Amino acid sequence: MVEKVYPMTAEGKVKLEQELEELKTVKRGEIIERIKIARGFGDLSENSEYESAKDEQAFVEGRITTLETMIRFAQIIDNNGVDKDEVSIGKTVTFIELPDGEEEEYTIVGSAESDPFSGKISNDSPIAQALLGKRVDDEVIIATPGGDMNVKITKVSPN
Repeated sequence: MVEKVYPMTAEGKVKLEQELEELKTVKRGEIIERIKIARGFGDLSENSEYESAKDEQAFVEGRITTLETMIRFAQIIDNNGVDKDEVSIGKTVTFIELPDGEEEEYTIVGSAESDPFSGKISNDSPIAQALLGKRVDDEVIIATPGGDMNVKITKVSPN
């Protein structure tokens, strides 16, 4: 079976490794302590503190497994062979919407490190898919759930 590859920046991999370390060394211990305390409250079948701690433990263990997989199959993006004005993973792209000229800026990253609220969008997103491989001054049509968006790329910079 071929495992999924997780493209990411070197910085993104370091952040995942830090999150994994925090979950393993700090969060696990906190949850185990909460479970011990909740067990002391008596009947586990009606103990909401116990149930809450067990739910959190299941979530944290799932996240640890996910992070370990992402880190194991991480593919660090190398933009050395890519032209400086070409949109690729790990670069920040600025574009204006046509015809009104509203400017937007996104850093294209692998799905493992995407954070739309911080301007980091996944390479699998419709916006990134439309922009990848394009260059400064290219006009691009981006298909979005709200309809097509016409944009002109104004700047591409390394992250």
